[in-house]
Amino acid sequence: MGMGSNRGNGSRGLVADINVTPLVDVMLVLLIIFMVTAPMMTQGLEVDLPETTASSLRQKEEPQVVSLDKDGRITLGKIEYTQPVLRDQLAKIFEAKGKEELILLKADKNVAYGDVASVMADIKAAGFIKLGMITKPIEEKQ
Repeated sequence: MGMGSNRGNGSRGLVADINVTPLVDVMLVLLIIFMVTAPMMTQGLEVDLPETTASSLRQKEEPQVVSLDKDGRITLGKIEYTQPVLRDQLAKIFEAKGKEELILLKADKNVAYGDVASVMADIKAAGFIKLGMITKPIEEKQ
C-alpha cells in the first residue's frame, strides 16, 4: 500500500511541474494582437480615393480642402475649426453642394493616424462620397 501512495505522489509531482510559461507567453501575444486589430475591425472606413490627381483637380469650382497641421489645428478653406464645428460646417456644405462635391484632406505627416481617421470618418458621416488625400510626392534621394 505504501508503494502505491508513493507512485501517486510521484505523478502528482509531475503534474505540478508542467511549465506554463510558454502558454502564458502565447496568450499574451494573442491578447496584444487582438487589442491592436480590434479597433481597426470596428472602425472600417470605405474611402474612394481619386485615381489620378490631374483629372480630379481640374474642376469648375475649387474643391473643399480640410487641413490638419502638426499642432492638431483643423482648417477648412482658410478658417480654423474645432472638430464638432467642422462636422456642422461639412453638413452645411453637403446640403448646399450634394454628395458629388469633392473633399480633399491634407494632413501633416506628423499628425497621429487616429486623428486623420477621425476627420475622415466625420467627412464620410456628413455624406460625402468623394474624398481625396493631398500628398507630397516623394523626393528622390541622390
